[in-house]
Amino acid sequence: MNWEIVMGLEVHVELATKSKIFCSCTTAFGGAPNTHCCPVCMGMPGTLPVFNEQVLDYALKAGVALNCEITRYNKFDRKNYFYPDLPKAYQISQLYLPFARNGAVEIETKAGSKTIRIHEIHMEEDAGKLIHSPFGDATYPDYNRCGVPLIEIVSEPDFRSAEEVLAYLAKLKSTFEYLGISDVKMEEGSMRADVNLSVRPVGSETFGTRTEMKNINSFKSIERAIAFESKRQIELLEAGEKVVQQTRRWDENKGKTFSMRSKEDAQDYRYFPEPDIPPLRVSEETLTKIKNEQPEFAGEKAERYVRDYGLAKEDAQIIAASKHLAKLFDDTVAISPYPKEIRYWMLSEILYFINEKGLKADNIGFSAEKFAAFIEIMAADRVNKPTGKIIFEEMLKTGDAFDIEGYIKANQLEQVDDGDLIQKTVREVIAANPKTVEQYKNGQTKVLGFFVGQTMKALGGKAKPESVNRYVKEELDTL
Repeated sequence: MNWEIVMGLEVHVELATKSKIFCSCTTAFGGAPNTHCCPVCMGMPGTLPVFNEQVLDYALKAGVALNCEITRYNKFDRKNYFYPDLPKAYQISQLYLPFARNGAVEIETKAGSKTIRIHEIHMEEDAGKLIHSPFGDATYPDYNRCGVPLIEIVSEPDFRSAEEVLAYLAKLKSTFEYLGISDVKMEEGSMRADVNLSVRPVGSETFGTRTEMKNINSFKSIERAIAFESKRQIELLEAGEKVVQQTRRWDENKGKTFSMRSKEDAQDYRYFPEPDIPPLRVSEETLTKIKNEQPEFAGEKAERYVRDYGLAKEDAQIIAASKHLAKLFDDTVAISPYPKEIRYWMLSEILYFINEKGLKADNIGFSAEKFAAFIEIMAADRVNKPTGKIIFEEMLKTGDAFDIEGYIKANQLEQVDDGDLIQKTVREVIAANPKTVEQYKNGQTKVLGFFVGQTMKALGGKAKPESVNRYVKEELDTL
């Protein structure tokens, strides 16, 4: 039997406010355990929460960007459950009147474009985290994260592959980065996803029994978890067994999901209206202001790069996907008339450096002015590309303090384009390699590259490759 995977996502995004959602404690990542908390976020008796207005501002920006209908009158509810990382035994969330509903996100995969529907987005407070002893005999709660503001984006069950899930998450990540409402650092837990997954026979319209995989915080882990869990469910069904509705934990080291508890429904949480937080009203003026302040997002930027600078669509999308790379491109192209040269160095060297060093785009230490100065040198053919790569790597390491002109001068990297010198060197290389010359004369034209390489080496790698190629071919063809 052929099976189809059906998935919906619940994506939790921590908002980048300075203080927590209902108190003045810092939201800074890290810190010694239990040092970023107070009686309010710990839920001590007699304390009262006070809503952080910036949370609503950031949340509304997300709702508008994701094409949602904004609920003008929304309120908070208590979600009651006991778990050690939630000391007050309830979470302040939004069930009945979330601030945003009925949104939509367009994603691109190899199969083409697809619309993913968003059921709702709601605000809530984060829980703490549990640190398990490596000896297995104790668990230590860290409540620093309690009360950090979250938005939860709940999709409809529109996903049919891991590729679609990753494309959607990348779109959300880029959108929130452009809005400036979250640092979306998955490795720090500021963006994480719950994956609700079921399988059914291809062609069936009936949903299968779903499981929920909680708090997965990397694209690689999400892809692996989907592959494992879908295979597990298919094997159960093909063996005549049933899939049990439950919450499961993904273990990255073992590459498996494990049962945590039976999956709760809304009534299990005994929701009731939060008595200590008054309802929120969103005015027409507030909504208009937020709509007018929406930035140019990645998709729009990519289209502009293709239209205005002639970049290939895929290249434009890679640059635009990162707010920091896009800003560097925009700022550099504003002072340098070589957009395709800028694109080349961004995609070939900057991305390689970021991936090789495990850095983020916002770690790039040089300015657009420094980048434009380098591009000007390359466009003027003052150094060749291999030498340019050496210079660029030094610039990436050193940042704005790097003296490009001084480095070129000190290391004598200026490109050699002296025709007489190149021709003389070519003749010396040919004379020193008679056997290879015979191979060329016998039709083995690939050895031309050998002569080019030896000539470049003799000239310290500073010659213009095009000139060397031309002189080598001319000399060999006259023999």
